[in-house]
Amino acid sequence: MIRHAVFIRFRPSVTDHEIADMFDAIGALRAQLPGIRAVDVGPNVSPEVGMDKGFSRGFIIDFDTAADRDAYLEHPDHQTIAARLVAAAIDGADGILVFDMETT
Repeated sequence: MIRHAVFIRFRPSVTDHEIADMFDAIGALRAQLPGIRAVDVGPNVSPEVGMDKGFSRGFIIDFDTAADRDAYLEHPDHQTIAARLVAAAIDGADGILVFDMETT
């Protein structure tokens, strides 16, 4: 299984409604693409002050295989959502952290 974690530093002008809309669009990909096991989205709730480095929100998608993850990355709807996230992030792509981990 591949766990795809994405954390975002949103610009202060981006509203909670806009963030929810982007995260809803990410969740909707589960119905379109095989191999997505789970999609979780939400704010950082860690009590470790300052350790978030400003990454206030994020999402995690669990994929059956790396090939399923790769199909998601290439999917046109993912590309659209990714562009929206980059536009909403502080410093564009520099305001987004992606970390993929293979798990058992």
